[in-house]
Amino acid sequence: MVKRWGVHLPGLSSDNAGVAADPPARRRTGPAVVGFSLYHDGVLEDVPSADNIADLYAQTELTPGAFLWLGLHEPDEHELTEIAAVFGLHPLAVEDVLHHEQRPKLDRYENVFFLVLKAAQYLEHAELTDTSEIVNTGSVSVFVGDRFVLTVRHGSVGELGSVRADLQANPQLLAQGPWAVVHAICDRVVDVYVDIVAALQSDIDAVEAAAFSRSRAVSVEQIYQFKRELMEFKSAVIPLQRPLAAIVDRQTIDLPKEIRRYFRDVADHHARAVEQVGTFDDLLNTILQARLAQVTVDQNNDMRKIAAWAAIAALQTAIAGIYGMNFKYMPELRWQYGYPGVLTLMLVSSIALYRSLRRSGWL
Repeated sequence: MVKRWGVHLPGLSSDNAGVAADPPARRRTGPAVVGFSLYHDGVLEDVPSADNIADLYAQTELTPGAFLWLGLHEPDEHELTEIAAVFGLHPLAVEDVLHHEQRPKLDRYENVFFLVLKAAQYLEHAELTDTSEIVNTGSVSVFVGDRFVLTVRHGSVGELGSVRADLQANPQLLAQGPWAVVHAICDRVVDVYVDIVAALQSDIDAVEAAAFSRSRAVSVEQIYQFKRELMEFKSAVIPLQRPLAAIVDRQTIDLPKEIRRYFRDVADHHARAVEQVGTFDDLLNTILQARLAQVTVDQNNDMRKIAAWAAIAALQTAIAGIYGMNFKYMPELRWQYGYPGVLTLMLVSSIALYRSLRRSGWL
């Protein structure tokens, strides 16, 4: 049983500090705190009692090389307000977290940086339909101070338990301080972007092949749904360019040289993902326009065929209409073979007109 500022929080103790309490794909039903770690010179400290996070945070300010990493999942306003009071978070940043539909961005509030990321997940699907969900997104908000990192997740994607475990296996990187945690989170988010881009490449290749095949098995609705999913992914990837550029820029944040080198690597991977997403968007627009043109051509072909058959039927109607006028003096009116002769004329003229329309491509 863990107490937080006099509030009991079941589900987190010093025994499972540093481990996400919830599976990554399941919505939490317990407390907002799903991860808690205290590091000193890159090593996870064995905290005998995590009764009061405020006291532990105060201790980090007195211990060189120590910092806290507190992880939250979909906290309510009361929970987040209490935590904000401990770490001195700006109300505007807290408001942004509560209204979690934010674009990726980086803000600075005195000595605390506020970073918003969009985590993404590729959803496997057997085939593309006009209702297929291909990409799922969620938000990860990160508060970074001199002695703490606070992460707040919304949605079922972007779990950080594995990130925490990987970091703890690399004490030298963790010894660089809170920004090492930020790098690990950004690196994981961008790596997932790269994996999704590879999966989308296969999907787009399949859509392109289907759109230009003889069967034309993909519909305009399916392509449009694919484009909607791509736009959702694009809205997560593209805006992250400016925050990463600001982090790499020395004038914005004074980072250790080694950490800045790691962030440059993340920015490079992200730039490649951005380029590919832009290419996918252009290619999908081209495929959509081509498919619409194909639909128009198919409709024109159908109209030509209908018009051709209507012409054949109109010829027979004209012949039958002439001999149905019942005039007394008409050619061959009293001929013994007049009836079969007219039928033969109608048949021959139909065949001749059909062959003519066939040669011209109307049938």
